[in-house]
Amino acid sequence: MTVLQLIFLLTAAVILGSAAMVVTAKNLVHAALWLIVTLFGAAVLFAILNAGFIAVIQVVVYIGAIAILFIFAVMLTRREMLDRGPQLNRGWWLSAIIAVIVFGGLAWLLQGWDGLTKTAPALSSGFDSLEALSRALVSPDAYVLPFEVASVLLLAALVGAVYIAFQRKGEE
Repeated sequence: MTVLQLIFLLTAAVILGSAAMVVTAKNLVHAALWLIVTLFGAAVLFAILNAGFIAVIQVVVYIGAIAILFIFAVMLTRREMLDRGPQLNRGWWLSAIIAVIVFGGLAWLLQGWDGLTKTAPALSSGFDSLEALSRALVSPDAYVLPFEVASVLLLAALVGAVYIAFQRKGEE
């Protein structure tokens, strides 16, 4: 086993563990902090894949902006930070069974696929992945619309959190 494979396995274990903590943590701020650990693990995976620019964007945008915005929204709304309700609903076992069946079906489908054992062809020496990514991000035919929708959604979440915070402050 190579060092890269070992780093991948450790990172994958950290991602899975922290993702489980995101959905099981009773404290909302703790859940947000576990989300940051999960997103940082994804950035490590991008770095392993030699996608340094995407790894930095993962850290700056997702950890630096979205996760922090989530923490601020939780704190601005001044909700009770501890969830006292049950963490699982009555039908959790059905969801678990469906998840295991779907995972088994995907594993069965992928076992005969030869794409898992192939390596990607080397890119030509003149290929500039950063230029290709930047063209895709600003092209109307590619990803400009999803980024605009995400920015409007984040702005609406921030405005809503501030509105709720000031509305509750006025009631006190």
